[in-house]
Amino acid sequence: MIRVFNHYLSTRTLLLALIEAGVLFQSLVIGWQVRLADFSGPLPLLEAAIFTTAMLLAMTALGLYDQQVERLRTMLQRLALAYGLTLLGMSLVFYLFPETYVGRGVLATASVFSFAGVVLVRMMFFRVTDLGLPRRRVLVLGNGAEAEEVIRFLHEGERSRTIQYAGLYPVIAEREAGEPERRINHDQLARTVRDLKVSEIVIAVRERRGGVLPLRQLLDAKLQGVRVLDLPSFYEREKGIIKLDNVRASWLIFGNGFDRGVTRDAIKRLFDIVASLLLFVITLPILLLAMLAIVLESGRPIFYRQERVGQGGRLFTVLKLRSMRQDAEGDGKPRWAAADDDRITRVGRIIRKTRIDELPQLINVLRGDMSFVGPRPERPFFVRQLIAEIPYYDVRHSVKPGVTGWSQVCYPYGASVEDSIAKLEYDLYYVKNHSLFLDLLIMLETAQVVLLGKGAR
Repeated sequence: MIRVFNHYLSTRTLLLALIEAGVLFQSLVIGWQVRLADFSGPLPLLEAAIFTTAMLLAMTALGLYDQQVERLRTMLQRLALAYGLTLLGMSLVFYLFPETYVGRGVLATASVFSFAGVVLVRMMFFRVTDLGLPRRRVLVLGNGAEAEEVIRFLHEGERSRTIQYAGLYPVIAEREAGEPERRINHDQLARTVRDLKVSEIVIAVRERRGGVLPLRQLLDAKLQGVRVLDLPSFYEREKGIIKLDNVRASWLIFGNGFDRGVTRDAIKRLFDIVASLLLFVITLPILLLAMLAIVLESGRPIFYRQERVGQGGRLFTVLKLRSMRQDAEGDGKPRWAAADDDRITRVGRIIRKTRIDELPQLINVLRGDMSFVGPRPERPFFVRQLIAEIPYYDVRHSVKPGVTGWSQVCYPYGASVEDSIAKLEYDLYYVKNHSLFLDLLIMLETAQVVLLGKGAR
């Protein structure tokens, strides 16, 4: 894993993206030369860079850099759709900047080379990297539920391609019923690390006081180049969450992150205004069609106004397209949205699935009530309940709520206290590590949610 602007990215994914960027760039250059039969003239470097950038963005938005998208059929379908989106995007670029026009013949030739090149790279890459890239070997130091949870996590899905469970090193000896607790002599830790070729040690211990941890031996291991991580840092890196079960206030206070400043706020506000205006202009025809469909199906009102909790606990009125019946909460009692909720209209199901119902919130962003990216705003009734039941819940109110957010793209639709706890772990990660880079990644992930219809309800 590599940390870029406080956010962890997979080394394997970055390597694949770099190789494919080279293939895409070179494909347009070769397509230009072949189509024009000119191998000595000036190269279309700017045009190739635009094509490469557009393709990488489209491929990311369609989830082609997710680990699970390796089946050939799925890859080909999404790659074809990425080309369609790229051609639409480049048509807009050609219209706005005519000097970058390369011609349909050049694009068609480049598309053949690049499509074949990307498919070939992926077929070879997944085989070669499974054998060639070194895997991080993790030693779990601890006992009990925390250690068992880490071990289960290390054995999940495709994770074994990049990270490998090396073994468990207990800190408390096993004992019979009624026998007093006995600590383990840790003189063998250095030998264990060496024999198992350990590259990382994860401290899976809830209680660290009383000399439970072999601090001297852990320091020696770190000095030998072995990375030592506590549980919150391990899950922050691997899952993009701040796990509430393992976090302490001192870790939040003294750790890195939670950076705020005038410059950061000004850049984010400028980003919010530009992104909101651009998206509003692009989606205005879709918004008008959705408004007309709502009126034809169930009449007015078209918009749904609801009080939400914003930055610093301040209340504001959020705008959405109405997706439920007019009497959805006729009894006046707030309720979570449920799967197959019978209060949702036919038009409502479509606009919720595609997130079109969220578009009026761009007005909230322009007003300054919300940001384009941030934790999703919740209703005051539920906020009071969640603050009372979930530790650190109000930390998410230290930043502006967003139209989209890290929890929204990483976790399915939340409709319970348990879901709110899981989503808060993602929200805390965002609040701790938020940056313009992470905001851009979330926007690309949001495009994937919209295009593939993930997580809607």
